[in-house]
Amino acid sequence: MTKIPKVGFVSLGCPKATSDSERILTELRAEGYIIAPNYSDADLVVVNTCGFIDAAVEESLDAIGEALAENGKVIVTGCLGAKGDVVRQAHPRVLAVTGPHATEAVMEAVHAHLPKPHDPYLDLVPAQGIRLTPDHFAYLKISEGCNHRCTFCIIPSMRGDLVSRPIGDVMQEAENLVNAGVKELLVISQDTSAYGVDVKYRTGFWNGRPLRTRMTELAAALSQLGVWVRLHYVYPYPHVDEVIPMMAAGKILPYLDIPFQHASPKVLKAMKRPAAAENTLARIKAWREICPELVIRSTFIAGFPGETEADFQMLLDFIEEAQLDRVGCFTYSAVEGATANALADHVPEQLKEERRARLMELQADISADRLAARVGQTMTVLVDEITEEGAVARSYADAPEIDGVVVIENPAGLVPGEFAKVRITDSGEHDLWGEVV
Repeated sequence: MTKIPKVGFVSLGCPKATSDSERILTELRAEGYIIAPNYSDADLVVVNTCGFIDAAVEESLDAIGEALAENGKVIVTGCLGAKGDVVRQAHPRVLAVTGPHATEAVMEAVHAHLPKPHDPYLDLVPAQGIRLTPDHFAYLKISEGCNHRCTFCIIPSMRGDLVSRPIGDVMQEAENLVNAGVKELLVISQDTSAYGVDVKYRTGFWNGRPLRTRMTELAAALSQLGVWVRLHYVYPYPHVDEVIPMMAAGKILPYLDIPFQHASPKVLKAMKRPAAAENTLARIKAWREICPELVIRSTFIAGFPGETEADFQMLLDFIEEAQLDRVGCFTYSAVEGATANALADHVPEQLKEERRARLMELQADISADRLAARVGQTMTVLVDEITEEGAVARSYADAPEIDGVVVIENPAGLVPGEFAKVRITDSGEHDLWGEVV
């Protein structure tokens, strides 16, 4: 009997990298390869890497080294793969190196080192593809690349300019996922608001109906599928205002993930980001007037080159005024290839860490207050898992892995992947506790 080849897979990085991994895994299974659960069972290993910041580069190089040590035959793909010389210099034994969103190149490398003739009668794959997420939620990638040239970021050099997926393809994938039991679609890209800009918002087709390749129309179409729809990586362009009424009407989740990054006009200009924090505050206020339940998550950078104490105080003032629900803060990392590295007046590491800690301390108080206001409310939650301590679930305000959770202490009868009604009984800085009603 012919031995069916097995491929091990390591997936690192952000949800966009996870989506890339799912596409590769889907193609592997479609061609009849088995996905091995460990290094020893695999005939070779594919490592999908991250290379956005130095810590991610180090993690990726360590993962490649571990795969080489445990298995010996390794193909590298992903963002760090765009820096092929870095990978080759650290690990010259790898079989092949490709960049991100390079499914065809990865498959070519697999074919070269582990050939497998396709048997259409045996090598079956479900319509929704192979997923790395639990069955009840899935990432829906709508585009690749980015047209922005933020000075702290090297993603465009690795993933290229914006390339929007045809809206018909996106909607077909979404339908397949929902038909397979997915209850929550997490829309991801490098810049969700820019969806369709590269194709001038051209009209595509879904189920025989015309549909513009644009975020507003996409959100409206997704809202018809009867599942939670969550928007990630949204830049505050004017047409974002168009989705807020949809959120108020309950068509998509009242949740926006917007990477503001800073509030000082001087720092934002140096970052090559929109530099009008006061306009942003006005828009947040207007959004909340239309949709009071709106939850906003964001990320910020502390210690960007040239950031003074006055600049940082502007950021703290913005945080205080904006009252954002979820906030992440990173210290500036001098990623190789980022143009910001050439800027003057780099902030000392200790001061960067101190500022980050001050921001997160302020945000912890804000988060605790906003979550305390939830006590006594009844919320719909999506159950992620059942543990010895109870059920772990998420409300509309919680994206998986990056936000908080709702812990349900009387989980009898609850099933992962199903919705439940919960009365909130307690709160902390990040999480809520509740009981089934």
